[in-house]
Amino acid sequence: MHKLTLYPVQNVDELAFPEKPVHISLNSPAKAFFTDFVDSEPMVIESSVTAVEARNMMIKTHVRLKLVVDENNRFLGIIDAEHLSDQYILLQATNTGLSSLKEVLVSELMTRKKDLTALNYSELVLSTIGDVVNCLQDNHQQHCLVVDRDNHKIRGLFSASDISRKLRLPIDIHEQSSFARVFSAVS
Repeated sequence: MHKLTLYPVQNVDELAFPEKPVHISLNSPAKAFFTDFVDSEPMVIESSVTAVEARNMMIKTHVRLKLVVDENNRFLGIIDAEHLSDQYILLQATNTGLSSLKEVLVSELMTRKKDLTALNYSELVLSTIGDVVNCLQDNHQQHCLVVDRDNHKIRGLFSASDISRKLRLPIDIHEQSSFARVFSAVS
């Protein structure tokens, strides 16, 4: 292992910037903004992990969404920070008659893949990030999966907060109201 040394920065006044400034906008290619699992390993969690453990792991790693897999790494769904709140865990424990919050599993709180929608990678490569932002806003989604339908794989993920950070623009994704969610589920 190589030992690193920390140096004072008191005499440094300038920042390094790219020689060719990167100009990104809502008209930039969407592909440049998504987390491509071909290049970045997906953040996964096994369905058998307890909800309390999952929440603690996600807080420590500053992650708001993980892909849920089984013991063979087969995709089952997603779990997000909202569904790992005390309120959701307590509700699940109460509804299933569990004696402890520590008994609730990720598999009981996750959004199952049958209930998810995603963008198609082949359409994505022809789109701008503005197209994706509009889709996220229209569908009230903070995150959106990207599938490679030809190869039957989850190819990547868009995050509204990542897009907002890269563009340095506020991207307002209004959460669908509880009434609207209930109404759409009933319809």
